[in-house]
Amino acid sequence: MSHPVTGVSRRTVTKAATAAGLAALFGATTTTTARAAGRAVTAQAVTQLGPRTLDVSVPSAALGRSAPVRLILPSGFDTRPGRTYPVLYLLHGAHDDYTSWTRETDIEAFTEGRDLIVAMPDARPTGIPTAWRSGPDYETFQLGEVPTLLAREYRASGVRAVAGVSTGGYGAMAHAARHPGTFAAAASYSGILDTTAPGVPTLMDAIVARENLAPLSLWGNPILNLLTWRDFNPRSRAKGLRGTALYVSSGSGVVGGIGDWLPEALESALWPSAHAFTDTLALLRVPVTTHFYAGGGHSWAYWKREFAASWPMLARALGVPE
Repeated sequence: MSHPVTGVSRRTVTKAATAAGLAALFGATTTTTARAAGRAVTAQAVTQLGPRTLDVSVPSAALGRSAPVRLILPSGFDTRPGRTYPVLYLLHGAHDDYTSWTRETDIEAFTEGRDLIVAMPDARPTGIPTAWRSGPDYETFQLGEVPTLLAREYRASGVRAVAGVSTGGYGAMAHAARHPGTFAAAASYSGILDTTAPGVPTLMDAIVARENLAPLSLWGNPILNLLTWRDFNPRSRAKGLRGTALYVSSGSGVVGGIGDWLPEALESALWPSAHAFTDTLALLRVPVTTHFYAGGGHSWAYWKREFAASWPMLARALGVPE
């Protein structure tokens, strides 16, 4: 099901994004999982934040350190020791952390009474949950080590869905595409869905640079290491999404916006990338529900709305009430 925006061309939005100088703006705004299979992963420390919410420190060989995951457990979790639960993974965006979904949304109240676990794993400040060329392997952490912990200690079933904002939206689609069948559903809100599209490598490099990380430490040089960039590109791996329920949303940003310049300019930068991704899905005849809307900013005001719109799809995939 598609909801196109009329009267706003991709060329127009691309020009607007270029004029805005978005590579700099990204610095101003807010490998395989097999290695973890069978490995005993036990929580190092648990901090109870509320009746259902806790932070778990996970020792990670993939990261070379312990890393946090915020969990929201089902109501009555302790009273039903024989029950297993599906898991909704929620991924954060750039220059944020694993606390963002509970800080910016009502996800705790929203999931009250629904029999599922919500897991919000950390991806450090860039929010790019991938196997870095020179650095940590967040893909293995999120897809191998965290699920192993949840299955061992929190009775997680094998039913999973994933959703993310911004670089977390990249992660949702990249994880699902690179590991077919791992997730029953994947949703991206303003995600980076074609990492090799014109201008996008520069934006990715700007995210890395803002966190004072080494240049080219993500996937190397986008030209000399093009095969690596393609390997981690959701658009290039789109065939792997066949059979996964998909939701993609993105705004046109500056064109059709309300004058909130910075977040709208950032949203403009990702509009062509999102369209290129869904166009590829269409060519492959992979079904996807899209919501491309006029205006909109790269912010939680829009992402909360889009999560609510995608929830029926996620709920069906997880087997929980809408």
